[in-house]
Amino acid sequence: MRTREGAGSVADEAAVIARVRAGEREAYADLVRAHTQIAHRTAVLLGAGADAEDVVQIAFLKAYQSLGRFREGAAFRPWLLQIVANETRNTVRSARRLRRAVDREAAMVEAEPLIPESADPAAAAVAGEWRSQLLAALDGLSDEHRQVVTYRYLLDLDEAETAQALGWPRGTVKSRLNRALRRLERALGPRDRERRDRERREGGDTRG
Repeated sequence: MRTREGAGSVADEAAVIARVRAGEREAYADLVRAHTQIAHRTAVLLGAGADAEDVVQIAFLKAYQSLGRFREGAAFRPWLLQIVANETRNTVRSARRLRRAVDREAAMVEAEPLIPESADPAAAAVAGEWRSQLLAALDGLSDEHRQVVTYRYLLDLDEAETAQALGWPRGTVKSRLNRALRRLERALGPRDRERRDRERREGGDTRG
């Protein structure tokens, strides 16, 4: 079974949060260590670029300042990533720059995200030779569609975590994700069909 990034890194997350709320500020370092990597990946994938480290630091500070409003029993990671996403949007907007596909490609090569083959032909393509085409196609999506694909597949959040991180109902996550994947498949369709036809032909030759 694959261990998801950031999951299970804190033995009892709720207990750590309770300690922080009780005034044990140094306990917050456990949460920072457990979630820094995925917070940084989130900032990069959503467009923070060279400002990703600053975005993450600010996000952790804001999360710390907001722990009093954190809902008891909720998962910390998607709540934190929502703060990271908000801070990334603020940073990109104030800097007036958009993330380019080549930057995201470099980040993805380093991060090596995993997308299930069963998700969708377009989504599964990120694991192979069509990665650059898919990432370029992602840049053509609306912000909402790009975010839902990023959280659900590139960051490997489950449906409930994606809904929490984006602040959407689960039904909205499903519908927007389906539309986003259909648009990605249309964008990649002709080349993707050629790849599948080639694989079928090669498979037939092997069996023969």
